[in-house]
Amino acid sequence: MASRDSKNQIRIRIHTRIRRRVRGTQERPRLAVFRSVKHIYAQLIDDGMGHTIAAASSHEKDSVNGGNVAGAKAIGKLVAERAKEKGIKAVVFDRGGYLYHGRVKALADAAREAGLEF
Repeated sequence: MASRDSKNQIRIRIHTRIRRRVRGTQERPRLAVFRSVKHIYAQLIDDGMGHTIAAASSHEKDSVNGGNVAGAKAIGKLVAERAKEKGIKAVVFDRGGYLYHGRVKALADAAREAGLEF
């Protein structure tokens, strides 16, 4: 019989496994994605310093609905624009334990189209 872990506990375990390899630096920060049912969040993180360099979320004022693919695309574009303002061109993508599908994929594709390299 399968383990009785919740979906979130499984996601956290997968994310921990991903984070063993994925590290953000000042030159190439980590683009971390978190999604909830209603919102989606993206941060550029320098793991060496432990600082968030830039962030965008659907929870911000005057933002779009983050619970759908269109909202995720808008947030991906917004975080890429904020990264460019800070002089960042290349990032390491951290899907946060989520499948690379749907909103997570839409955010990543929009960030690539807006000029981020990963």
